[in-house]
Amino acid sequence: MKTKGSPGLSKVRRADPRFEEEAARYEQPLPSREYVLQKLTEQGMPVEFDQLVALLDVTLPEFEAFRRRLGAMQRDGQLMQNRLGAFLIPDKAGLIRGRVEGHPDGYGFLAPDEGGPDLFLGPQEMDKVLHGDRVLARASGTDRRGRPEGKIVEVLERANKRLVGRIYDERGVLFVIPEDRRISQDVMVARGARPKPKAGQVVVVELVEQPSRHAPPVGRVVETLGDYLDPGLEIEIALRKFDLPFEFSRSTVREAGRLPDAVGEADLRGREDLRGVPLVTIDGETAKDFDDAVWCEPEGKGFRLIVAIADVSHYVKAGGALDRDAMARGNSVYFPRRVIPMLPEKLSNGLCSLNPDVDRLAMACDMHIGATGAIRRYRFYPAVMHSRARLTYTEVAEALYEPGSAARTRLAGLAPQLRDLDAVYRVLAKARAKRGAIDFETVETLMEFDDRGKIARILPTERNDAHRIVEECMLAANVCASDVLRQHEHPALYRIHEGPTSSKLANLREFFREFGMSLGGGDEPHASDYAKLLEKVRDRPDKQLLQTVMLRSLQQAVYSPENVGHFGLAYEAYTHFTSPIRRYPDLLIHRAIKSVLANSRYEPGDWAAIGLHCSKTERRADEATREVESWLKCFYMQDHVGEEFAGSVSAVVPFGIFVALDDVYIEGLVHVSELGSDYFHFEEARHQLVGERTGARYRLADRVRVQLVRVDLESKKIDFRLVQQGGPRGREAQGRTQRRG
Repeated sequence: MKTKGSPGLSKVRRADPRFEEEAARYEQPLPSREYVLQKLTEQGMPVEFDQLVALLDVTLPEFEAFRRRLGAMQRDGQLMQNRLGAFLIPDKAGLIRGRVEGHPDGYGFLAPDEGGPDLFLGPQEMDKVLHGDRVLARASGTDRRGRPEGKIVEVLERANKRLVGRIYDERGVLFVIPEDRRISQDVMVARGARPKPKAGQVVVVELVEQPSRHAPPVGRVVETLGDYLDPGLEIEIALRKFDLPFEFSRSTVREAGRLPDAVGEADLRGREDLRGVPLVTIDGETAKDFDDAVWCEPEGKGFRLIVAIADVSHYVKAGGALDRDAMARGNSVYFPRRVIPMLPEKLSNGLCSLNPDVDRLAMACDMHIGATGAIRRYRFYPAVMHSRARLTYTEVAEALYEPGSAARTRLAGLAPQLRDLDAVYRVLAKARAKRGAIDFETVETLMEFDDRGKIARILPTERNDAHRIVEECMLAANVCASDVLRQHEHPALYRIHEGPTSSKLANLREFFREFGMSLGGGDEPHASDYAKLLEKVRDRPDKQLLQTVMLRSLQQAVYSPENVGHFGLAYEAYTHFTSPIRRYPDLLIHRAIKSVLANSRYEPGDWAAIGLHCSKTERRADEATREVESWLKCFYMQDHVGEEFAGSVSAVVPFGIFVALDDVYIEGLVHVSELGSDYFHFEEARHQLVGERTGARYRLADRVRVQLVRVDLESKKIDFRLVQQGGPRGREAQGRTQRRG
């Protein structure tokens, strides 16, 4: 076969296993990466550039392009050069590729790309790199604690182009201490900054020089955010620290601006008219974007349930600017008092929000549910709807379950429908229990703020049956979404949740053995086994301890095209369909379902890569919101240093115990040095610290009384001192300590 650009190439070049592919992509095909690696492997030794050129029959006009390819291979860790400039394969030299994970104390670890044990990187090695950099390293022995130790050979990729931190001035020399404590190096501020930043201000620096063994990183101030204690600055810091996109591109703003302000006649073509169906939205008091509306009516011994979801895909076209920005964000991020939406406000709070008393486009999941909660049949279709009311969980619960309440009077016209929704929830909940889904009871909290934007108080929020009504309706729609795509063999992003790993399962069984209980299911337990065990512990005084240990034995849920089921919900297949305003995977599922309805196929690209990206943006949002909440809690607790609080041990780690306070729902550390004059041993499987001499034990869920001794805003750490340990174990341990003392 003669390909453009290929005539005249030698037999050596045509022996390239990727020759045809290279020739199809490039007018002047070069030796492929695989061919370069093959030739180097055959030589069995480092090869200089001139020798490699001869081996691959590279011509003089190709030299520069070939050098660029070799450079790209070096950046990706496929090649490296030794001190003499010869090329070699890192694996052959015993080198390990991986990502650097820094520690606030100046050392770090290398997490290998190919798995295996981490390599410890001492402070001298960490001087060359920053947290997140990709490097090549060589195992260089073991440290004094027996950990495999590494030596960095080459930096493959720098992860940090910009950093956010606080300005310090030492005798006229300005430097920035990064907000990300995993970066322990100070960043020197390049001279000549105008206007000159002041000590104490929080700034964004662009790195103009990366660190080396002999010099710290150097940065140029590109943005001054304000003084450290300015209201709302904690969110500005988190946005930049976690690299969260918070400004829409100009093309996205223009594209959103061209959208209409309301549903037009042309939008109704091909849609079923649900405007006569009294659909309602039920959300929290502060919600502004309404993804979903519900309606139900009895049907024989069962029910007909319609879940209508905002038709975001009608407005956000695949490949457009809105779509690109939505994918980059992955999801909306909900900070206290501020939301970073996945879509511009015109869509998230307007066109795509199912606001009351206006026409809105929707994708409907129309289900017929039997008396036992089984979904007998369903269908999806594009629709137009007109929400009858914007309801809250609180008022729906009052209208349904509190006779004589003001909400019952106010919502009297919707009472029959709300009762039907409650009835379908009851049968779906029974089916859930029969299925064996796990239902952990967790405490959610709500922060109330003062005029300065700081926490006034933290309150627990109770999850009532109105929350559960909506939850069961959404679960049903999501299951139907996964089923329709599976039936038509259309690729999708499933929401997968795998069961416990073998090591976590072994630890869980060992822990429960001490309580005279066991988890069924052998080596591969099902969710129903967890649910049965959970039922046994519900009425125990230590249920919080036992439930927490069970929860921590499970893996995190992620997005993947490989359907392995959802362990926690006990579904063979599950996906996210019901929140396309705030989750990008849901938007993809809408497009996939529309493709099924049109007998076509939706191909957004590499489904696995998209799933990995969406899982990462979800974790990124969780980390950012957790960090902001931690800072706000630290700021709140500054005024309470010296006070005593009652609480429970929420986590046990080798260096101490974390205690969650009862009334303020804030967590802090009692360092192991504060636990008494003893050597304490950490028993991971039992979630406890045990004193070697005294036998004193500190275990998850123990009741304790602590005194607040220190609050560090910069590190977001709260330190307690143990005043008293309650409960039988604590009193027994304290008694032994006193007798032996």
